[in-house]
Amino acid sequence: MEEFKPKRKNTAQPAQNGQSAPHTRKPRTPKPQGENAANAQHKPRPRCPRPAAPATAEQNAAAQSIPAPRPRRPRQNQNSAAPQNGQAAAPRPQGQRRGRRPKSPEHLEMTPAIPMHICPLGGLGEVGKNITLYECQGDMILVDCGLVFPDADMFGVDLVIPDFTYVLENRDRIKGLFITHGHEDHIGSLPYLLKKFNVPIYAAKLTIGLIKNKLEEHGLASSAIFHEIRPRQKVTLGCFTVEPIHVNHSIPDSLAFAIDCPAGVVIHTGDFKVDYTPLSGDAVTDLPTIAEYGRKGVLALLADSTNAERPGFTATEQTVAEGVHRLFAKAGKRRIIVATFASNIYRVQQIIDLAIESGRKVAVSGRSMVSNTEMARELGYLHAPDNVLITIDEINKYPPEKVVLITTGSQGEPLSALSRMAQASHRQVRVGPNDFIIISARPIPGNEKTVTKVVNGLLTLGAEVIYENMYDTHVSGHACQEEQKLMLTLAHPQFFLPVHGEFKQLKRHAETAEHLGYIPKQNIYIAENGQNIRLSADGMTVENTVTAGAVMVDGYGVGDVGNVVLRDRHHLSEDGIIIVTAAIDGSNGQVLSGPNLVSRGFVYVRESEELMEGARTQVEMALDRSLADNLHDWASVKARVREALSSYIYRRTKRSPMILPILLEV
Repeated sequence: MEEFKPKRKNTAQPAQNGQSAPHTRKPRTPKPQGENAANAQHKPRPRCPRPAAPATAEQNAAAQSIPAPRPRRPRQNQNSAAPQNGQAAAPRPQGQRRGRRPKSPEHLEMTPAIPMHICPLGGLGEVGKNITLYECQGDMILVDCGLVFPDADMFGVDLVIPDFTYVLENRDRIKGLFITHGHEDHIGSLPYLLKKFNVPIYAAKLTIGLIKNKLEEHGLASSAIFHEIRPRQKVTLGCFTVEPIHVNHSIPDSLAFAIDCPAGVVIHTGDFKVDYTPLSGDAVTDLPTIAEYGRKGVLALLADSTNAERPGFTATEQTVAEGVHRLFAKAGKRRIIVATFASNIYRVQQIIDLAIESGRKVAVSGRSMVSNTEMARELGYLHAPDNVLITIDEINKYPPEKVVLITTGSQGEPLSALSRMAQASHRQVRVGPNDFIIISARPIPGNEKTVTKVVNGLLTLGAEVIYENMYDTHVSGHACQEEQKLMLTLAHPQFFLPVHGEFKQLKRHAETAEHLGYIPKQNIYIAENGQNIRLSADGMTVENTVTAGAVMVDGYGVGDVGNVVLRDRHHLSEDGIIIVTAAIDGSNGQVLSGPNLVSRGFVYVRESEELMEGARTQVEMALDRSLADNLHDWASVKARVREALSSYIYRRTKRSPMILPILLEV
C-alpha cells in the first residue's frame, strides 16, 4: 500500500523585526553522485515517489549497457554550470524556478509589416511630367503635378500632361498635394487637374505665388485651396506625416519631403543639389535632417536622377555670378540682353545686382518674366530699387550702354521674346551690332535645334551671342554623382528607387547606389510609370499597373489629340494629301460630275499637270469598274478609288500621300 505523505509546510525561519518571511520552497535533495549520476539527472521525477526495490545485478548491468542521454545545453543567465569531466551539475539556487524552453523560430507566428504603395504616374523614363502618388492604410497623398514640352514629332501639340484617371478614381481618398518647387515640370499641369479635382495644395511661399500666376490664366486662382508650408514644420494628413526639408536648386523655396506613415519613412528629394556656397538668402541643403532620418531608419529613398551621368559635384551658383560679371565688363558700350528661365529668381537677382553695379537700367520682356518678377518683388524674394527698373517701352530712351534687358526664350520657344527678336518681329526691340546677348541656360534635351535656330538668327542680325558652354553663364540645379552618393549615404535607405530622368539616367543612378555596397541589388528598383509598388519592411513587389500615360494639350483641347491624330499629322507633314470628289447618281451609279482632284502638300499642280491628269484617269477607271460590278456600297467604292490612286502615285513618285475620296450621292 502506498505510503501517505503529508503536505509540505513552510520551514523558513521567522523574519526579524516582526516582519513575515517570504515563502520559499524546501531545498531539493542533492542529486546522486557516482557512476549513475548522468542517468539520475535525466530521469523524469515522479509526482509521488515510491520506495525503490533493491536492484539486481542483472538490472545494474543492463542499465550500464544503455548509453546515457546527451546533457542539455545550459541556459543563459543561469548560475548552474553544465557537467564537465564527468562531474555532476551544481544544484539550482534556492528559490529559482526552471524557465520555459523557448519555442523554435518555425513555431513562432510572425506579424507581417504594414505595407504602403508608391505609384509614379509620371517622371520616369522622361524629363518632366513629375507626379507620384503615395498610399497607406487607405489614405493617399500626391507629390508634384508637372508637364513636359512636346517632342518634335508631336505636330501642333502645345503641352503634354499626365493622365489623371487613377487620381480621379481615388479623389475621395486623396488628402492633399505637396509641391517640391515652382518649375514647370513640377507645377505645369496643376490647372488641368484642378478643373476636375480641387485638391488642397501644400507648398512654400514662392511656389504658391508661381502657381497663382499660372492659375489666373485659367480663372482658377480664387477657387484653389493653398496651405503654406515651411521647412521642419510637419503636416499630418490621415496616416501621413510630411516634413518639408530645405534643399538647394535653381529656384528659391525648393523642398524635399520626409513622408512618415505606419509602413515607415520615405524621403522624396525632388530636384536638388548640394551647394556649399549658395547665393545670399539661401541656405545649404539640410543634410543634418536627412542624416537624422537615416539614423532612425529610412524605408525608401526616391532621388533626383537628372545628372546621374555626370561625375563629381555640381558647380556653385557663385560661379555664374563671377562669369556674368566678366561678361558685363566685356560688353563695354553695348546693350546687354540676358535670356534665362522666368522662374530662375536667383539668376534674375544676379543680373539686377550687376546692372546696379555698372550703372544700367533694367527692363524685363516676356509675359511670364514680367509676372514672375512682380510677384517675387511683392513676396520679398527679389530686391530691385524702383529707380532701376524701367518698362520695355522705355528702353529706347536710354543709350545702349545704360540698359540691361532680361527676357524669356532661353530654350528657343517659337513665341518667346528672344525668338521674336531673332526674327526681327519684336515690336519694341530691334537687335543689331550694338547688342551683347547672353543665353544663361543650357538647352533642355530636345530643344537643341530650336536654340540653334535662335542663335543663328541673332548672329545674322549682327549681335554677339554668348551661349551654352562658351563662358560660365549657367550651372545646373541638379545633383551630380558625388552629391547623389552623399544623399544615399546619409539617408541610408532599405530600398532605393531612382526617379526624375530618362531610363539611361535612372539606370546610372541605380548603378551608383549599387556600387556604394550597403543597399542590396534586389532592393534597388527602376520603376515605370503606372506601376503600383507595394513596399514594406518585409520586401518590395509590383502588385499591378494603373492607368498612366501622356495626355496632349492642343489649344483648348485636352486629350482630344491622340496617337491616331498624331499619325495623320505626321503623314500629312511628310507626303501631303490628295482629295478626290465626284457626284454619282444613286439610282444607277453613273458619274454625274467629276472626278476632281485637289492636292495640298504633295506637288505643285501647275508643274505636274501630266501626273494629275493620269491620276484623274485612274479614278475614272476605278469608278467604271465599280459600276460594271454593280457595286453600290459606297465604302467599297471609296476603297477601290483609294487603292487605285495610291498605287499609281507610288509608281510615279515613290510617295504615299493621304488620299481622301469624297463621293456625293445624288
